Amino acid sequence: MKIDLNCDMGESFGAYTLGMDSAIIASVSSANIACGFHAGDPQVMRQTVELALKHGVGIGAHPGFPDLLGFGRRNMDCGSEEIEAYLIYQIGALQAFCTAHGTRLSHVKPHGALYNMAVGNDGLIRSIARAIAQVDSNLFMVALAGPHADHTAEIAEAEGIITLFEAFPDRAYTPEGTLVSRRLPGAVIHDPEEAAARAVRMAVEGVVVAVDGTGVPLKVHTLCVHGDNPNGVALAATIRSRLEAAEVAVIPMAESLLR
Repeated sequence: MKIDLNCDMGESFGAYTLGMDSAIIASVSSANIACGFHAGDPQVMRQTVELALKHGVGIGAHPGFPDLLGFGRRNMDCGSEEIEAYLIYQIGALQAFCTAHGTRLSHVKPHGALYNMAVGNDGLIRSIARAIAQVDSNLFMVALAGPHADHTAEIAEAEGIITLFEAFPDRAYTPEGTLVSRRLPGAVIHDPEEAAARAVRMAVEGVVVAVDGTGVPLKVHTLCVHGDNPNGVALAATIRSRLEAAEVAVIPMAESLLR
């Protein structure tokens, strides 16, 4: 079996450092790089592309709402044309850094509130897919695995975009297959062994245990670990080790379609 292990990166900004990119990148196979709206800046974007290339890690854009103060985690009421413009702007910026370094962008993963608001929202999914297609129809769209996955894939496919589905071993799940709000206790899992066990089950069985103890089926191409988790480096290393021990190869995101 094969699966991707991705991490949101490049979220430092100016004089502020966020995440542990240089340490965690040794354990992952894809990097989702912030594009300056919720986090990141041009210098950080360039440095993170260089870091990914140095480690042979796949590169994706991580665009979000224009919300530096809220780190892109606050819902915004935006029209479809506005959403598309925000995404085209951010994807294009990171694509330019990839071109400047002789490499190519592989995927687009919306960030924070934009990502969560798209779950079950046909219009928002369509806007995201349409924006990606206008930049490069060869880019993959990353969306939350779970009950809405097949419908999400159909909407994106109608816009000419292939969807890859993602699960979060370091986040708690609701019985409906969505992520528990970060505002609630226990929403983020800090124990590396617990997160690793969840990752293996997600990859091998296609199941995650929700907060009520029920199993939620997931079709997963990629697993995400968070670099801003205080235990992020240990989490990523342990997850990768346990996956490989279970004979699950960790490969860049685009290649996970071949599993």
